Amino acid sequence: MKADKSRIQGVEQSPQSQVTVRRKPFWKPILRPGQGRKLPPELRPEQVFSKAEKLHDGLGGRAYEHLIRRIDQSPFHSDTRVEIHASGKSAFDRILQAINHAEHEVLIEAYVLRDDRTGHDFLKALESAVARGVDVKLLADAFGSSRTGSDFWRLLKKSGLRLRLFRRPHYAPPSLLPILDHRKLIIVDRNVAFTGGMNIADEYRQGRAGENAWRDTHICLQGGIVWELAIIFAEGWSAAGGDPIHFEGLEPESGKGSKALVLDARPGRGQNEVFSAFAATLGAARQSVLITNAYFAPGRRMVRLLKRTAARGVDVRLLLPGYCDLPVIHTATQGYYTELLSAGVRIFEYQRSVLHAKTLVADGQVVIIGSTNFDFRSFVFNAECNVLFHDRDTAAQMQAIFEKDLEFAREVTLETWRQTPWRLRLLARLARMMAFMM
Repeated sequence: MKADKSRIQGVEQSPQSQVTVRRKPFWKPILRPGQGRKLPPELRPEQVFSKAEKLHDGLGGRAYEHLIRRIDQSPFHSDTRVEIHASGKSAFDRILQAINHAEHEVLIEAYVLRDDRTGHDFLKALESAVARGVDVKLLADAFGSSRTGSDFWRLLKKSGLRLRLFRRPHYAPPSLLPILDHRKLIIVDRNVAFTGGMNIADEYRQGRAGENAWRDTHICLQGGIVWELAIIFAEGWSAAGGDPIHFEGLEPESGKGSKALVLDARPGRGQNEVFSAFAATLGAARQSVLITNAYFAPGRRMVRLLKRTAARGVDVRLLLPGYCDLPVIHTATQGYYTELLSAGVRIFEYQRSVLHAKTLVADGQVVIIGSTNFDFRSFVFNAECNVLFHDRDTAAQMQAIFEKDLEFAREVTLETWRQTPWRLRLLARLARMMAFMM
């Protein structure tokens, strides 16, 4: 059968009147990039880094956006409105406010959900939402939330919400590191969404007994990007055995806002693309790259890219934990110090509290905020979600936050690191050798 030319390129013709009616284009509700997609060789991390180094306008031009779209096969949403929360108290106040005003739907995907004061505040808000007729779906990672008591899970189920726990997939060998749902997503009425590094727990909101609240970054989003984040939630919900979630297509935005693109991944989908997007951003940077990361234990490729970025004269700064809730990872992180410091990368250790944020700011133009750590687990085993902003205003806010954090940090120089007792430096080198298992 021949193609109906009247339907080509979104045009329909009425057979009676022959009046041309142009349908509005729309984005289909599909996951991007697709499952099992293989990156072309020229878009793999080290190759795309070299390509980005040659971009005439660096991060400033459309060539960078085009490169990121090629890597991730995703659109930039042009109508994104963003609020940045560098405080757990302000983030959770805003989230609970949104849930308390929900009219139709609340979707929550959490790596850690604790049965502490914060967890019970969420329980109360969700119970109230269900009582108003709101459809509440809650997905928690079984491993990340393993310390949560059974009584709390019973209370959640009793509230009437729909609860699923993500567990190790059946195809994953028991000897393999756990495959985790590390995303932090909350979507209310598909109108407002929250994501970033914060789990649902007291340590982010007010701190545990005797310690300051953990330092983390979360964002509140509005615009077409919320629709895409809901589709990503549906992927995790389905993987945990949840029922299908219905989506309509989305008309491309025409409103003004920040340009933003979702970088998400889970095993078999998107992991190479996320790595390549970071690589492209490092390669296109010309002045500065400011990285805050909670669990820094990267593979050799990422180390090479950081060193190559610094070798071009880019001011590469790493803000890392001064102390960590997982001491062995902190020790492994220090195993990278000699190599990175020798290459010109500057390293700072945050001293005020546990640092849990995962952000990047480059040249005052590009920002990445999300759940991905610079470690083997995030790039290979976890489901993760990040948002990339190509927007100077957002970058200015994040750069100011980074500079404020430096006031509570201690710089580690090559000289001071070499003065560290040799036993500790040796232990750090040994721990780094085991980083791929952490």
